[in-house]
Parts: sequence; C-alpha cells; structure tokens
Amino acid sequence: MRLQYGWVVVAAGALMGCVAIGSLFSLAVFLQPMSEATGWSRTGISTAMTLDFLTMGVAAFGWGALSDRFGPRPVVLAGALLVGAGLALASRATSLIEFQSIYGVLVGAAAGAVFVPTMATVTGWFVRHRSIAVSLVSAGMGMGPMTISPLASWLLTGHDWRTAQLTIAIVAWALLVPAALFMRRAPETSPGMASTPGGADPGMTVGQALRSPQFLILGLTYFFCCATHSGPIFHTVSYAITCGIPALAAVSIYSVEGFGGLVGRVLFGLAGDRFGAKQTVIFALVVQALGAGAYYFTRQVGEFYAVAVVFGMAYGGVMPLYAVIAREYFPMRIMGTVIGASSLIASLGMSLGPAVGGWIFDTFGTYGWLYLGSLVMGLAAAGIALFFPPVPSRQPAAAAQPA
Repeated sequence: MRLQYGWVVVAAGALMGCVAIGSLFSLAVFLQPMSEATGWSRTGISTAMTLDFLTMGVAAFGWGALSDRFGPRPVVLAGALLVGAGLALASRATSLIEFQSIYGVLVGAAAGAVFVPTMATVTGWFVRHRSIAVSLVSAGMGMGPMTISPLASWLLTGHDWRTAQLTIAIVAWALLVPAALFMRRAPETSPGMASTPGGADPGMTVGQALRSPQFLILGLTYFFCCATHSGPIFHTVSYAITCGIPALAAVSIYSVEGFGGLVGRVLFGLAGDRFGAKQTVIFALVVQALGAGAYYFTRQVGEFYAVAVVFGMAYGGVMPLYAVIAREYFPMRIMGTVIGASSLIASLGMSLGPAVGGWIFDTFGTYGWLYLGSLVMGLAAAGIALFFPPVPSRQPAAAAQPA
C-alpha cells in the first residue's frame, strides 16, 4: 500500500509542480506584450521575476520547516490557494511597483509552498527508486513551459494581458486545490525513517546540518547552477524575437526547452539511480554550461530548437537530484527544512538572471553577455560539485524498504 500510494504522491506532486511553476514562469511570455501595453520597461517587469525567486527561496525555508512539523498537505493546500490569488491580483495591478509587489512576493511565496514540501515528501516514500521518483515530480515542473506558457500565448492572441493572466489564475485554482488533497507524508517519516539509508547521523539537528560541509557544497553548487540557467530560461523568448524569430515560434522554443527538461529529468533520474546522484549532477552541470554558452552563437530557429533540447535536458535533469543528494546526507525528519534552506540559497542564484538579463539588454541592446556569463557560472557549478564529500554508508534497513 505504501509503495502504491507513493506513486500517487508523485503524480499529485508532478501536476502541482506543472501548474504552479508553469504559472510563475509564464511571465516570460507576458514580458513583451505587457511592456508594450503599459510602457513598463523590460527590466522593471523582469524584476518581478527576480523578486519571485528571492521570495520563493525565503518562503520555501519556512514552508519546509512547517511541512516537517505539520505534514505536507496543509502547506501545499495553502500554496495552491495563494498561487491563484497572486495571479488574479497581479492581473489587476495599475502600476509597475504594484505588479512587482504582488507577482514578485505573493506568487513567489506560493510557489515555494508547492515546490519544497512536495520534493521533501517524495524523498520519504522511496529508497531504491528515489532518484527517478523525485525526477518525475520535477518533470511536472518541467512541463510548465509546455503547457502554461503555450496557454498564455494562445490567450494573448485574443485577449489583453490582464484577461489572460486572470484566466491562468482560475485554471491554477481548479487544478491545484484538488491535487493538494492527495499529498500525504510517508508513514515511516516519524519513528522509522531516521534509521533508513542516507542520513549521515539520525540524531543530526537542523543547526548541525546547515553548518556541515555537505550542506555548504550543496548550497554553493545549487546557487551557481541556478545562476547559470535562470537568465537563459527567462530571456530566450525575447532573445529569439530580437533575432527575427516570429513570436509564436519563439514561444515554441520555450516549450521545446521544457520538453527537453522533461526528458532530461527522466534520463538523469534513471542515471542517478544507476550511477549515483553526485556523478550525474557533475555531468549535467557541464552540459548545462555548454548549452547556455551555445545560445550566444544561435540565430536561426532550427539552431534555437537544437540548443533548447540540450540545454533543457541538462538544467531539467540536474534540478531534482539536489533533493536526492540532500536525502543521502541528512535524516528525513529535517528534510523539508534542509531542502528549504538549500532552495533559499538557490533562489539567490535564480534571482540574478531575469534582472541582470533585462539590464544587459536595456544597456547594450543585446543578450550576448548574458549567455557568456551563464557559461562561466555553469562551469563554476560543476567545479564546486567535485568537492561533495563521500556519501555515508548505507544501513541494512534498506532491505526492508522495497520502494
């Protein structure tokens, strides 16, 4: 029964991630029409996404701690309600600062309530198939650009940006709230999970975990990884348009990148179970860096599609494996807090791309330096990941947990 319901949690988490993260990132599709309709600068609108990442990271730390204490269901249900509320209120904003405050704070905080508790919960349901289970949840998040962004683009062909964003809010409520009700903590989380494989010390406190070398390397790698892909993810649609690609085709590049992320999550999830999460992360980080740098040389739509597949596979595949690595180093009873804390650090890296990319374009009239900077950040992430300490030896209790 535990194994079967674990996959129900995976499915619910994948759906919630798709809708919540997809709604958040749909701002990339709104960037140009919003700027034209309101006169707000791209830098100003992009700053809302920067605030999203910062708020999501800070909120994720709190949401993760709450999920450790009260369980994931009330936390993700609160996030589901807040996602729709944030999008609906942002669609009514009458000034840039109002939009930045609502979209950048409320929507970001809501997304954090979905992401961290869901990922932490899934790590508790599985042992042998942990990498692929977590990756499948993350695959739902990767489907956001393939679903919510095309929906936003289609809505914008017949409606103004306010109506389109309000419609997405209603869709988010309709899908997220029912899915949240399926979220359930693994039965072994309380007494038995502390003795399962992966925790370096079952008695480790939160303070000890956050001061450990394992967490330091995890946080730094996560930071530079997110700094690598946040700018290219957010600005590639606009970059393609500046290269002469029609708007709908440019949005399809974003969707292809999302499809690549979906495939990458599955492939790298399987690789993580087969070869180890650390080795798989290092490989994916190198590919991600090279993919980001390749955008600098891309001009034609076919080239954009090719780079988007590789880049999407790499950044999509590496992201869920950080939760797997965390589970190998730290006990399950503090997993929400640990993943929340690492996500807080990662959000600082994610916050760089949208605002810096917008500033680069507004200042130089080109996105070239954004992609070269992403290349450097990506290689730095791979270099830091080489210093992950050895994973603690596995306990015999693993044999009692077939999942």
